[in-house]
Parts: sequence; C-alpha cells; structure tokens
Amino acid sequence: MGVDYYKLLQVDKNATDDDLKKAYRKLAMKWHPDKNPTNKKEAEAKFKQISEAYEVLSDPQKRAIYDQYGEEGLKGQVPPPDAGGPGGATYFQTGDGPNVFRFNPRNADDIFAEIFGFSSPMGGMGRRRRWCW
Repeated sequence: MGVDYYKLLQVDKNATDDDLKKAYRKLAMKWHPDKNPTNKKEAEAKFKQISEAYEVLSDPQKRAIYDQYGEEGLKGQVPPPDAGGPGGATYFQTGDGPNVFRFNPRNADDIFAEIFGFSSPMGGMGRRRRWCW
C-alpha cells in the first residue's frame, strides 16, 4: 500500500476542509526547508510529502479516488476490472473508453504560497531592504 496522506497530515478520514488547511499550515511551517537550514534535505522531503497530501485531500475528486483506491490509484495504476462498477464513472483507462484520470502533483512551494500568500515562512522578511527617506 502507498502513503497514508491522512496520517501525514495528522488528521482523521472525516477531516473537513478547515481541518486539512489547519493541519497543512502547522506542518508546512514546521517542515519548510527555510525553517530547517541544518536539516534541509529531510525537511524538503517531508515538506513535499505534506504538500502532496494536502493537494490530494483538499480536492474532492482526488480525495474520492484516494479514499477508494489509495495512492496507487492516483498515480495511474489501474484498479481491479470491476472497480468502476456497472454504469458508474471510472477515472482510469480500462480499454472501454476515453475516461482517464491523471495525477500531476504541483510544486510544494506553489501550494505553500497559495495557502500563506508567500513562498517562504519568513515572508520575505530580511531579504529586502526598504529605504525610507
């Protein structure tokens, strides 16, 4: 089985959008690479995992697929032949039709910027000087 996105974000399966956003904010601030200069590699990997988990669980369509098929389903591994059910929509190519779901993860920094409004936990502080005359 793949990664447990709920466990990564430390939320339960009934988490609301607000719960997801709060959990992501807390963990993204903790694991942002700029906040962990001495352990940048681990922080970067963890930050990417957290961002991917948030991207999936905050999107209703991706979350439904994840809940039904797990990470493997999101990443294009075809579920069992009867997974779509009779008359039900399928998000995977089964040879019968054009319906295909493609999971294209976004850049973790883009997700962070979307939530916080800036791409660094420092908010750009200390990087620019403002001159007041």
